[in-house]
Amino acid sequence: MKVILVPVTPFQQNCSIVICEATQRAAIVDPGGDIERIIAEVERQGVTVDKILLTHGHLDHCGGAKALADHYGIQIEGPHREDAFWIDQLPAQTQRFGFSNAEAFTPERWLDDGDAVQFGNESMEVYFCPGHTPGHVVFFSREHNLAFVGDVLFAGSIGRTDFPRGNQAELIRSIREKLWPLGDDVTFVPGHGPASTFGEERRSNPFVRDGAATGATA
Repeated sequence: MKVILVPVTPFQQNCSIVICEATQRAAIVDPGGDIERIIAEVERQGVTVDKILLTHGHLDHCGGAKALADHYGIQIEGPHREDAFWIDQLPAQTQRFGFSNAEAFTPERWLDDGDAVQFGNESMEVYFCPGHTPGHVVFFSREHNLAFVGDVLFAGSIGRTDFPRGNQAELIRSIREKLWPLGDDVTFVPGHGPASTFGEERRSNPFVRDGAATGATA
């Protein structure tokens, strides 16, 4: 599996082009905007895009999803249906933050805990990890020990929970009960900033390190 990061939007969100190297088929995770940049990178890689995968419904993660899906004639999978209210607000949110216009949409497939998503010969497990948003999901490739965690976890921090229907205790529970059991050697791509490993965050992240009390979010 090959991963190409394309930072998009003024929020520098990590859009990921995830490529099955055996088939040259790809999925695009969290295309928040700047779809021309994403399309240009897809062309540079010479791959065929099978689908769009969304971790959650915040503007900087899904604002370009509908336009990109229409461009390629592909379907959108994710997030969990509890984030539908965020996706419905996309047109208003783009105006509020000065982003390019984004259409609301309904994914062809809502995702839930225990589901799987496929592209080419690759498969990723779906973990329902609410807290940052009520419908946040995480994608995990067990074969490659790689997770795409959206805004659940960052290198040295965790996701905000001061948005509507955010829940700090739920977020920390999602990290400790859903992510940590996957293994310390798992590398994760967060929604913003550099990659890290679950083991490093268990050791040093002040919010969720082993033995840390529940504290305020970053």
